Amino acid sequence: MDLTEYIPTVGSEWKGLLDAAFTMAQGAGEIQMRYFRSRNLQQSTKLNDSDVVTIADKESEAFILGYIRSHFPQHGIISEESGCDHDDREWRWVIDPLDGTTNFASGLPAFCVSIALERNREAVLGVVYAPYLGECFCAVRGEGAWLNGAPIHCSGKAEISKAVVATGMPYDRNDNPDNNLAEICRMALCVRGIRRMGSAAIDLCYTAAGFFDAYWELNLNRWDVAAGQLIAEEAGAVVESIRRNRNHSVLASNPLLHSAIRKILLQGLE
Repeated sequence: MDLTEYIPTVGSEWKGLLDAAFTMAQGAGEIQMRYFRSRNLQQSTKLNDSDVVTIADKESEAFILGYIRSHFPQHGIISEESGCDHDDREWRWVIDPLDGTTNFASGLPAFCVSIALERNREAVLGVVYAPYLGECFCAVRGEGAWLNGAPIHCSGKAEISKAVVATGMPYDRNDNPDNNLAEICRMALCVRGIRRMGSAAIDLCYTAAGFFDAYWELNLNRWDVAAGQLIAEEAGAVVESIRRNRNHSVLASNPLLHSAIRKILLQGLE
């Protein structure tokens, strides 16, 4: 899949940066596809048995970081596997080289590379590419959001009983009682369906495109949400934090359902 045909027309100040993000996403996606469903995929765990890393994560990250350091040596970086490198700089790339690693390691197709560029800690550009699915989402702040080059917008559904929403489970769910189980049980009684894709970046992008009507998750990291959150916002979704003490805990929803979804999630907390 050649992503260059899907690069949208944006302001001249963003063109070179967006081209670079697409180049990095394309390269990382090609690496991932070489390893996907391979019998010899090398993998290990990090924090616990739910937190998986593979050789595809590491090689995708190495490719992206090498590109940034070669083409944007004055930019800072935050990346999932390597951590921070001059993250106090004005321009900072926020990278999840393979979001949905558990899916990837299990042979499930919902995985992606997520690349965001921040200026003074605010995301201004984001690309999320799911290579097996052939879906490339992107956004530029103030200019809109796209899927494979076509503009996208969040859903216009207003009845919560007809909503299909997405969520995920935090890695520390066995150790922290604020683990989303109560929220899932309450939500399940109010909506048409709940889906668990296993990739925060894809969930945010699917909310942006109107495939999901809302998405929430607790205790994510900046690299999980930086690109997807911008894409959702530029597609018209409302995105907010739903915890003060659980890292990046986000709710993204179409505006018509936001207050109802929020009320269910925060029941007993406000």
